[in-house]
Amino acid sequence: MPDYRYIVADAATGEVLHWNLPLSEVEFGPEKSGPGSFHGTLSPTFARSFSDMLDGGNTVLLAERNAQLAWGGVIWRAEPEGSKLPVEASGFTSYLHRRFDLHGNLDGRGPYIEADPCQVIRDVWAYAQDQPDGDLHVVVDDTKSKAKTGTAKDPYTSSKTDPRNLGEMVDEMADVDDGLEWTEAVTWHGNRAERRIVLGAPRLGRLREDLTFTTGANVTGEPHVIMDADEYAQWVIGLGAGEGKKRKVVVDGVRNGRLRLEHQLETSEKDEAKLKQRTRRERLARQVLPTLTELEIVDHPAARIDTLRVGDDVRIRLHEPHTEYDGWNRIVGWTVRPGDGETPERVTLKLERTVKPEEGEDGAEEK
Repeated sequence: MPDYRYIVADAATGEVLHWNLPLSEVEFGPEKSGPGSFHGTLSPTFARSFSDMLDGGNTVLLAERNAQLAWGGVIWRAEPEGSKLPVEASGFTSYLHRRFDLHGNLDGRGPYIEADPCQVIRDVWAYAQDQPDGDLHVVVDDTKSKAKTGTAKDPYTSSKTDPRNLGEMVDEMADVDDGLEWTEAVTWHGNRAERRIVLGAPRLGRLREDLTFTTGANVTGEPHVIMDADEYAQWVIGLGAGEGKKRKVVVDGVRNGRLRLEHQLETSEKDEAKLKQRTRRERLARQVLPTLTELEIVDHPAARIDTLRVGDDVRIRLHEPHTEYDGWNRIVGWTVRPGDGETPERVTLKLERTVKPEEGEDGAEEK
């Protein structure tokens, strides 16, 4: 069984306050474009002696698996419930949701015109950590994207008289079309944990042909495959920019022996080739009927837990009594439940389709 350890450190200095916090009922994990979360409990035996150390908003919790850091974040809540002491933490980016741009335009880093949203995120973190007592020692990747935010007529700005929440600014950058995704990582550098924001442009992860998840090998529990036809369609009508006779209309579809279902895709595309590409991509995405949003797995040579990466596309094969499934899904996060006694370690993958339908007018490249 893997060896887990929970470490408490000072948020500002990184100094380790305790190397092995005795937590039980632990669940934690990362997520795509979000901070992830941690939940654990101190038993009555230890709650009194450790309660002062778990200083909400001022201490960091690190989760280690087999001597490798697996998660890190800020403790926000440690409030007794009866004789137990539940401990709740969120990833480092949750800190930005407690901070605001008090100077406007991130103290001269903006306004932003045709700016890379990756750079805006770096500037948000730099601004937050430049302020007195605000340095969380978070490092942001130097990744660059091809996306742009702000225009000459409508710059991306923040006003001193209407302070913007720094966490919301990061969320807005992750929502820029074909821009970026992010997640968090922690690694040991000596006795200090490097706290890092990992940027992916336009997306995190890659196709992982080296990882497989299969019934009878590393899939456990009862996988819940949803057969929902609300978004299903094998015919898509793509509508481009313009009105009336000037508007370009593209139809993409196939006959597959099922009752014909259609979907209308509204876009602002002026280029007919791009409209055809988006329409075909939408049809391929909507022609997939089964949906798998979660999958419980165990550590296995086919896919080691410590090799999982947020954003990766993996193949899943299910041969259950009531379910047959074989498809590619994208890992958008996971929750770890460490083993305890005879209870084995469990990991619940959070999934989405590798190719999924568009939302609104947001586009995406076909895989």
